[in-house]
Amino acid sequence: MPTIFPSLIPFLHSSPSPLIVTRPAPSASPFELYSKIASARCPSFLFESGTGDGTMGRYSYFGVDPYQTLHGNGDICVGRLIQGRIGPGTSPFQYVTHLLNRQRIVRPPEAPPFFGGAVGYLSYDLVRQFERLPSFALDDLACPELEFAFFDLVGAIDHALNRLVLMFCPPLDRFLSEPRERLFREGRDRLAEFEARLTRPDMADAHGSHLGRLTFTPEQDQAIYSRNVRRCQEYISAGDIYQANLSHRFNVTGSAFSSLGDLQTDLSAYSRLRTLNPSPFSGILRFDAIRLISSSPERLVRLEGHRADTRPIAGTRPRGKNTDDDQRLIHELRANEKECAEHVMLVDLERNDLGRVCHFGSVQVDELMTLEQYSHVTHLVSHVAGTLNDHATGFDLLKAMFPGGTITGVPKVRCMEIIEELEPVRRGPYTGSMGYLSWSGDLDFNILIRTLVMKNGQGYLQVGAGIVADSDPTREYEETIHKAQAFFSAFS
Repeated sequence: MPTIFPSLIPFLHSSPSPLIVTRPAPSASPFELYSKIASARCPSFLFESGTGDGTMGRYSYFGVDPYQTLHGNGDICVGRLIQGRIGPGTSPFQYVTHLLNRQRIVRPPEAPPFFGGAVGYLSYDLVRQFERLPSFALDDLACPELEFAFFDLVGAIDHALNRLVLMFCPPLDRFLSEPRERLFREGRDRLAEFEARLTRPDMADAHGSHLGRLTFTPEQDQAIYSRNVRRCQEYISAGDIYQANLSHRFNVTGSAFSSLGDLQTDLSAYSRLRTLNPSPFSGILRFDAIRLISSSPERLVRLEGHRADTRPIAGTRPRGKNTDDDQRLIHELRANEKECAEHVMLVDLERNDLGRVCHFGSVQVDELMTLEQYSHVTHLVSHVAGTLNDHATGFDLLKAMFPGGTITGVPKVRCMEIIEELEPVRRGPYTGSMGYLSWSGDLDFNILIRTLVMKNGQGYLQVGAGIVADSDPTREYEETIHKAQAFFSAFS
């Protein structure tokens, strides 16, 4: 039986808090641990982000078997324990806000930021609950605007302290309505079973060898994309916008999508991707109708306590063929006035978005245009942080930041109108976000770029580039291909 903190007597008489088991971190990676507990039954998740220094992600998280799920569109919310229309004037986003706000549990110092709560994704088109946008693009994937699963049992790897943390924390309603001793016994038994599952053989395909070759078929050729770039530039010349992010999509097909079970397909795909292109905000998110295999390098927003931060990316070059070529491309990126001006403009947008919900004067850029390198690209990245207003919540912060400025443009709303006009299909999860909402009010969401969306036995990969007045349409198209290259290499 594992040693649990707190023990029974303190748990009976203290404020509601998680039961925690800690162990030295095993040699297995977070992905390998997740593969040991994952089953064909959905939902489940792995958020794999760990640098050890806390800059981009000290913890990796994983979980299976949620006690509640929901997905929503418009004013309809459907899920386990929830079904039906949620009332006039109430969006699914507001409903999730209500659910989480009434379950608030203070994070103890021993616990990671996420010790239980909601895990899920926000589709790009969730923005229609906040802004009035036209409807031109085809909604062919018909994904929910949001989808969440609620977990009371979560595992984490603390990369800084090199330890495994297992946590049981039911919602506040159960603390208020059930005997504490019964909750303690349930938590003790479930934590013991959880730990035992982590020692069994995993299902991970270490090299993704069972996945086979995948075929990426562009839905839009270079000529059409270039024409849309020029149309964007016409809007820029007319003074409508300063910069817009324009994307296009690939259909992804392969025998593995039909010959393998969904779980093995997902594990194999993620195994290949994390091996070739490890990224700080990557993960697997599995729901019944949709699965997200993400290798995202970009954080939309994080909130811990009252401290909020975002990490925008703008400016890209391919990796060089050798060290000298790599340095040449880095110098070219740093010296490019167009790239630097675009980056600063987008950092200003993120500062303004944070400033809507943060204390006046608290928003600061503490990292500007630093370099981050991945397997196939180099990016310019900045870090912006502020202190959340006393009257604001994490949901106010999400609403202020969503969707990210780097994947829409400046000004944001007009750019989204133009995106709806020029892109033939709705974005769905692409450039939305996936992440967690903790019982404590803390949250962390990425931006869903470099992400394989899997639905109805097929995959979808979407990539984009930032368009400004002096953009070269050919070069912008090539940038989108560079961003997709990690997927081409991993699955070809």
